[in-house]
Amino acid sequence: MAYSLLISDLHLDPEHPDHLDALDNLLARHAGHADALYVLGDLFEAWIGDDDDEPFHRRAVEAFRRFSDSGSALYFMHGNRDFLLGERFARETGGAILDEGTVVDFYGRPALLMHGDSLCLADTQYQEARKQFRDPAWQQAMLARPLEERRAYAAQLRDQSKNNQENKADNIMDVTPEEVVRVMDEAGVRDLIHGHTHRPCVHDVDLAEATGKRWVLGDWSFHGWQVVADSERGLRLESFRMADLLPGGVLVPAEPWGE
Repeated sequence: MAYSLLISDLHLDPEHPDHLDALDNLLARHAGHADALYVLGDLFEAWIGDDDDEPFHRRAVEAFRRFSDSGSALYFMHGNRDFLLGERFARETGGAILDEGTVVDFYGRPALLMHGDSLCLADTQYQEARKQFRDPAWQQAMLARPLEERRAYAAQLRDQSKNNQENKADNIMDVTPEEVVRVMDEAGVRDLIHGHTHRPCVHDVDLAEATGKRWVLGDWSFHGWQVVADSERGLRLESFRMADLLPGGVLVPAEPWGE
């Protein structure tokens, strides 16, 4: 059976090395078996540039390289924490970077892939910041700064983001339903897969000519999340215990959250 995996919002950070251990084991179990792995943004808690010499981040690059060397394809999408991922990172991991809003055909079932932050239009403060962070000129200016200065700036952004989240209503930080319908109708798909909101679920979406589905990946904390696309059963959202992916853990059947 042919299959592909999609994950998002791992927020890898040196302060939580077990998350990288879990990812490494996940990659090892599917290397050479999965057709492809899609990482839909926020792989890292912060990425300050492909020249970062942090050993933890180098370990992540090496883990992905082993996966791609096995023959499985590897794709990355920018999130709101790792928008500075560049071509050097893609080259070193053996992967490729996809644009936000890429449509991928999963065994006859096309799906729109996004990180999901661009769908949260009610959070106007964040959308203004996002516009700046995605500006190529701003990114080049940031990458020209010394590593230590970039690290300090990333820490400042993390603190600011935490404070903003604590002071915003839940509905402001979730997707705007009308924007979901718009992007799905514009792309001509019945399936949208994204992360960002940390609210794993499968939602029905009333489109112009059909009922579609919005597959929301969760973040990796106590549980990990993945969407599995296979040639026999289509799409399904699954959760698994992170401990099962750590050394000595016993992988139990994933809990399905969708069809």
